[in-house]
Amino acid sequence: MADLQLVDVSLRDGNQSLWGAVGLDTAKILSIAPIMDRVGFRALDYTSSTHMGVAVRTHREDPWERIRLTHQAMPNTPLQFIGTGLRFISWEPAHPELMQLAYDRLVASGISRFVVLDPMHDMDAVRETARMIRSAGASEIVGALTYTVSEVHDDAFYADLAGQMAACPDIDRVYVKDPAGLLTPERAGTLIPAVLDRLGGTELELHSHCTIGLSPLTCQTAADLGVRVLQVACGALAGGTSLPDAQRVVANLRELGHRVDVDDRLLGVTADYVTRLAEAEGLPAGAPQEFDASFLRHQVAGGVMTTMRRQLAELGLEHRFPAVLEEVTRVRAELGYPIMVTPFPQMVCSQALYNVIGAERYANVPDQVIRYVLGRFGRPTAPVRQNVADRILAQPRATELAAEPPPPSVAELRRMLPRGISDEELLLRATMPAEQVDAMVAAGPARRHYNPDTKPLLDLLRELRTRPSVPDIVLDKPDFRLELLGGHRSP
Repeated sequence: MADLQLVDVSLRDGNQSLWGAVGLDTAKILSIAPIMDRVGFRALDYTSSTHMGVAVRTHREDPWERIRLTHQAMPNTPLQFIGTGLRFISWEPAHPELMQLAYDRLVASGISRFVVLDPMHDMDAVRETARMIRSAGASEIVGALTYTVSEVHDDAFYADLAGQMAACPDIDRVYVKDPAGLLTPERAGTLIPAVLDRLGGTELELHSHCTIGLSPLTCQTAADLGVRVLQVACGALAGGTSLPDAQRVVANLRELGHRVDVDDRLLGVTADYVTRLAEAEGLPAGAPQEFDASFLRHQVAGGVMTTMRRQLAELGLEHRFPAVLEEVTRVRAELGYPIMVTPFPQMVCSQALYNVIGAERYANVPDQVIRYVLGRFGRPTAPVRQNVADRILAQPRATELAAEPPPPSVAELRRMLPRGISDEELLLRATMPAEQVDAMVAAGPARRHYNPDTKPLLDLLRELRTRPSVPDIVLDKPDFRLELLGGHRSP
C-alpha cells in the first residue's frame, strides 16, 4: 500500500477547537514537547497570530519566547504557523511591511513551516504572501484549499486553484483544509483525484475536523486515493470539533495495509499526558461526534463554535445558542457565502449574535463586517445581498470606516510606539492594547514546568495558605520535605 505521515494539531487547532485557544500555556507545552519531538510527526501545527495574542492576553506570556523555547525543546520537528497574509493578531488589515517583519521574526524564532490561507482564495494574494514568507527564510510553505459547500465551490474550482499553487515556485505543498468537517468520503472520491491531477508531483495533505463525525472515514478514503500526509490530534484534544484521534487513525490505516512510521509508545505517552492535563484542569475532552446535517448549512468550525458558546454563557444567554446558529446560516448567505475560516466565521457569528439579541437585525454591525462589505478583505465569491449592503453602508460608522487611512508602515509605527523596543515587542504593541503588553512584560518569563499529577496537591496548598487557622503546613515523606511556616514559607 503506501507510507503515510502525520501532522499533529493538538497544540494549536486542537487547543483552539476544544479549549477556546486558552487551555495551554508555555509550561504545559514545554512539558510534553521533548516527547512529541520523538514520536515521528512530520510537523506540528503549532501556532497562529490568534494564539500568540491569547498568550499575551490570557496568560501574560511572551509568544516569541514560547516559540523559541519549544523549538529548542523539539529541534527535529518543524513547527507550523498558519495565517491569512492579511492580518497579524488584530482583525485589522496589516501593512505589508508589518507582515514581512512578522514572518522574519517567526522564522528567526523557530517557525519553519507556514500555511498560506487566503480566505477568498485570491491567488495573487497567495503568491505574494508565499513570496514574503520565502524571503523570510521558511523551509516549507503549504498552500491551503479551504473546503466548503456551495454552488461555486465544485471540484473544478479547487482543481484550478491547485494547478495555480503547483505552478507557484514559493509553494512546496498543498493541503485540503476542511475546517467544519464537511468533506464526505463520497465527495473526497471525486475532489481528491481532481486536485491531485492538477498538482502533478506536488504533495497533498488532508486536514479535516470531526465536527459531524465524517473525518475518520474521509481520512481512510484520502489515504487510498493518494494523500500521503494526514493531520491528527492526540488524547483529549482529539475528536469533538477537533481532528481525528492519532492512535485510532494509525490503527485504522495499518489495518487497511498502509504503513505509518511513528513510535507507538511515545504517541501513547503524548495522548496520556494531554488527557491527564484535561482532567487536572477541568477541560473538556473531545468525544466521537454523531452526524449533524445542520453543519452543512452554517459551517461553523470547532474553535469558533466553542468561543460563541462561551460568549453566550458569559452574557447569560446560552439558551439562545440554537437561534444564533440558525441566524449564522442567514447572515452567511446574505454576506455572499464567505468561507467559514478566520476571520470570516468570527464576523458572521458576531453579526448573528447581534441580530438575535438586538431589537432589529443589522441595527448593530461590527466594524469588521462593515469593512468586509466595503471590500477591505477582498471580493466575496458571491455578491452581498443588496438590501443588506445598503443597510450596513447607510450607517454613520460606515462613512467613518470608508475614510480611514491605510494601516501604518513599520517606520510610522516606530515613531508612534516607545523607542528602543524590540521588533517582536513592536509587533505586539502594534496589534494589541498597550495594557495587555505591559502586563505581559511585567509578568516576566513564563513558567517552564508542569505536571498534571501535582495539580490537586498544589491547589490544596494554595487554599490552605489563605486560611489563617492553618499557620503551618509540613509535608514529610522519604526524600521529600515541604514546609510552609506561618508568614515565612520556604520549600
